Amino acid sequence: MKKHIPNSITLINLFCGCCALASVFYGQFVQAFWFFLASGIADYLDGMVARVLKVHSELGKELDSIADMVSFGVVPGAIFYMLLTKGYKGIDVLPIQLTLAAAPAFLIAVFSGLRLAKFNIDTRQSENFIGLNTPSATIFAVGLMLMFHYDSFGLSKVITNPWLLYALIALLCYLLIAEIPMFSFKFKKLTWEGNEIRIVFAIVAILLLIFLKEAAFSIGIILYVLFSIFDNLTKK
Repeated sequence: MKKHIPNSITLINLFCGCCALASVFYGQFVQAFWFFLASGIADYLDGMVARVLKVHSELGKELDSIADMVSFGVVPGAIFYMLLTKGYKGIDVLPIQLTLAAAPAFLIAVFSGLRLAKFNIDTRQSENFIGLNTPSATIFAVGLMLMFHYDSFGLSKVITNPWLLYALIALLCYLLIAEIPMFSFKFKKLTWEGNEIRIVFAIVAILLLIFLKEAAFSIGIILYVLFSIFDNLTKK
């Protein structure tokens, strides 16, 4: 019985990801955020619960990839699609048909699928990541979505600028499959030694949330990439 518990949590991730996707297309961006948050929590818990219960199955591995593809692959693509559509047709418009000029947003879903497939067969990523992980890419997209919704710092029109969005899509697609080592957020032990960069980044992330609120998500991911590059340079 206990072997099904992690899989059930993974399916919660998938369910919430589907709800987040629908919310994005209906322009319910705050609701989409809460469903995304639930997906992220479930994604974190399924692995932790599996380790605690000491259960592992190939079914669970496959389910995890499928759930992540929706929650952290298709959802960020949908967010960029909606932002591009609003950039082309007006910020108050909800699309009723496909906007071809916004379709390149789903390249994020394509490269997320490629990244997830590579992750499943890459033995180098047992502790840290090679390239930007899909939840981080989604956090960046969610941050843009919330900044647009709340018009943070008066940046709504800037965020829906198509050329800026195309550039960000290209950058995210590259980072998803880039051969750049990036630290994970797993703490093997609660000590400073060996976790320096994780602790410092966690403190910075909390401060960003306090002072920048919804803008902290996208800025935090930019800093995460820069922290990882800096960490690589100092190790070399």
